[in-house]
Amino acid sequence: MMELKMPDINMVMIAGNLTSDPSFRHTTNGTPVANFYIASNRRFKDNTGHWRENVCYIGIVAWYKLAESCNQNLQKGSIVVIDGELQSRAWKNDDGTSKNVVEVKARRIQFLNKRKIDDSSVELLSAEHPDLNENTVFESDSEDEQRINNDDNFNFGYENLTF
Repeated sequence: MMELKMPDINMVMIAGNLTSDPSFRHTTNGTPVANFYIASNRRFKDNTGHWRENVCYIGIVAWYKLAESCNQNLQKGSIVVIDGELQSRAWKNDDGTSKNVVEVKARRIQFLNKRKIDDSSVELLSAEHPDLNENTVFESDSEDEQRINNDDNFNFGYENLTF
């Protein structure tokens, strides 16, 4: 009988706010690395009908050009969406105690903070993992946004729907 094997899947997508500025350094062989934590909030109603909030703190590690982009563009409070994989690592402290951590190794990070280019433009940055060989910068065209937002004749055809 053939032996079935479970597929190897390790994917994480999470959004949140940075809890502090990223720590940026180079490894002994010169590889850039950035570490930071995000807080991901979940709102829910409890059994009594009151709104509650649950906060999950997640460690993130970014390497190479992605680490450099994080160092240049992120700060405490920045909003990000992270696509990556879980990884664990263990080490011993100087006092001999063992430490173990599970964190997200980022493949792609979408920076969601608005930045002023001029008075009405918004820049969204997406930093890709260097293996993908792509850094993408999305800029909105402020004149088109203003035209669409201020155009009274612009409609999606939903105004005459009846239920």
